[in-house]
Amino acid sequence: MARLATVCNRGAGYIYSLKKLLSMEKIEHINYINAPIGKVYEALTTQAGLGGVWTTELTVHSGVGVINEFGFGSDDIVKMKVVELVENKRIEWLCTDSDPEWVATGVSFDLTERKNGVTAVVLKHFDWRELTEFYQWCNYNWAMFLLSLKHYVEDGKGTPYQERKF
Repeated sequence: MARLATVCNRGAGYIYSLKKLLSMEKIEHINYINAPIGKVYEALTTQAGLGGVWTTELTVHSGVGVINEFGFGSDDIVKMKVVELVENKRIEWLCTDSDPEWVATGVSFDLTERKNGVTAVVLKHFDWRELTEFYQWCNYNWAMFLLSLKHYVEDGKGTPYQERKF
């Protein structure tokens, strides 16, 4: 919303920018995990959890404002700034360094506890500037992330990047 307010405050000359901003691409997935919401939140906010789910090459610290680093092979580092943490409810990151298509995009996880101890996880990767082949590849990989998260939380073993077949 901060970007929207900036564009609106600059006047009519920015209508094109406003239209472009409003038409940005977004990846969105949902998965249901048979585990308490606290266990899912912990997996998404700790070094052990994200190491078991996403990548084993990582540095994760807790707290809003910290920048966490995730490695995916030689010279492929993703830096995510934690911009929001609401315990057992919401996590949001802002990409500060990575592939140029990821920089300035956001990733959020919204958690909702359902009946019978099931937690719904809605993952969004938003503010993509355009729909590209890389966007499509990342869309697939975020679905795999959620599957890995489900296996990690339910069974104790996810499938981080280093253990996946590509």
